[in-house]
Amino acid sequence: MDVLTFFQQMVNGFSLGSMYALIAIGYTMVYGVLRLINFAHGDIMMVGAFLGYTFMEVFQLPFTLSILLAVVVSSLLGIFMDKIAYKPLREAPKISLLITAIGISFFLENAFTVFAGGVPRAFPVPSYMENVINVANITFSISSITVPLVTLVLLLGILYVLYKTKYGMAIRALSFDIKTVNLMGIDANLIISIVFALGSALAAVGGLFWAINYPSVEPMMGVLVGLKAFAAAVVGGIGSVTGAVIGGFIIGFTEVVVIAFFPELGGYKDAFAFVFLILVLLFKPTGIMGEDLEKSRF
Repeated sequence: MDVLTFFQQMVNGFSLGSMYALIAIGYTMVYGVLRLINFAHGDIMMVGAFLGYTFMEVFQLPFTLSILLAVVVSSLLGIFMDKIAYKPLREAPKISLLITAIGISFFLENAFTVFAGGVPRAFPVPSYMENVINVANITFSISSITVPLVTLVLLLGILYVLYKTKYGMAIRALSFDIKTVNLMGIDANLIISIVFALGSALAAVGGLFWAINYPSVEPMMGVLVGLKAFAAAVVGGIGSVTGAVIGGFIIGFTEVVVIAFFPELGGYKDAFAFVFLILVLLFKPTGIMGEDLEKSRF
């Protein structure tokens, strides 16, 4: 493989990794606060993509407005999901929360299969998102540039909220001890709702970008992507927002670059994320950024 092809694959990996990173941040934030692996998170990504499709294709709304509405509705869905399914189980064993998360995941997948059908639908990508820029014989689509930039901006926004606002301070305090936070007069349920809203919004953004780059939507689209994003969160150190982004980029680069070097392994590309996850856990079980999580989360 020549140098030009290598850099082209690096661009592709950067874009793919950004989408994994957006979804992985939601996983890691919910885990950091509740010690819950929210396996319905990947399906929130699917819901966000379907909402964007519906607003554009059915209601004929502009692209930007459709994206904003899809993100807002997905955030509200995350809050509703917490209120209905997780809040009543705050004091229950963690396995109950985990089983509930799996149940919500199945419910969303089957509900959308019943109402939307299981056949993939073409996502209406704006023509300007498909424009191609050529720099030194390396091609960039507008979407492949937009995804990493949006990921960076959202990461900085999340870090600002966590470290520079009172709500962020409350989130970090909540990650250590919910009962103590309640005794200090902080509404823990409100803070948890904010965490679910932020995580669901990021998942929706990731789902919309996925639908733009791989222009179709279908009810099962969030299953494998969600698992890879979870792997990215664990690789980066689950509980660390920065680690989730690093893990997303690593999984994205691994998936793209390995196939570029070994095209004959293209049929096994989905396995690379989990092979890398196993290797990381063998040598660093806490993940790349997970060493000091008991002292400082997020």
